[in-house]
Amino acid sequence: MGFHMPELIILLVVALLIFGPKKLPEMGSAIGKSIKALRKGMDEISNPKAEETPEPETQEALPDPHKELNSLTSIHDTSKEINADKQAN
Repeated sequence: MGFHMPELIILLVVALLIFGPKKLPEMGSAIGKSIKALRKGMDEISNPKAEETPEPETQEALPDPHKELNSLTSIHDTSKEINADKQAN
């Protein structure tokens, strides 16, 4: 179901008569921007993981969770040792 050349020419002539030569380029630009925004939105919906993945620059700025976990484990082990020493005394 596509448009053929004669149908497109008739549509363009009708649009030119209705909107005029000054308004037609503005409308074409607005339609093009709308289609671009619609496609971008559809891509975001169909591929949500691309949005969740941080950029490489952002990844470098994030702290390393393993270092945080190691320091918490170290604190936990130290508190166990202190509690064990208290119970021994």
